[in-house]
Amino acid sequence: MRKILFLLVLWAAPLSAAQVTEDPLERQVLDIAGALRCTVCQNQPVSESNADLAKDMRAIIREQLRAGKSREEIVAYFVERYGDYILLKPPFDRSGALLWLAPPSLLLVLGGFAYLFLRRRLQAPAKDYPALSAEDRARVQAVRGQEKTHQTRRPE
Repeated sequence: MRKILFLLVLWAAPLSAAQVTEDPLERQVLDIAGALRCTVCQNQPVSESNADLAKDMRAIIREQLRAGKSREEIVAYFVERYGDYILLKPPFDRSGALLWLAPPSLLLVLGGFAYLFLRRRLQAPAKDYPALSAEDRARVQAVRGQEKTHQTRRPE
């Protein structure tokens, strides 16, 4: 009896479930908020942030969409107040050109120096060191002999 009741509940549950629909306005809000940076969080989009400021920004976006403003007008509204920092992908302009071009140019310069250094280093002739005198050879052999005896001894 329990099995039959359980099967009836499983069969009837989808009949009473409502179809889930997505609000197009909310989709637009999240789309625009995904392009804006939360100024409180660390590089997190407004669409994913739970900070109070991000909630307020989403509410402003929603209000402006209801007022009939376009995506570009809404983004311009936030850029006017916060600057290009608010954009997760800021535009390439003259004021930020140094920040965009400095890392690759620095990498190229350092790579060039490394190439020249290694090329000179590999092409340099090996130095000829003077041969060891008989006295020096005897010292080296004596030291090597002492090392071997120390290695073969076991601590007591």
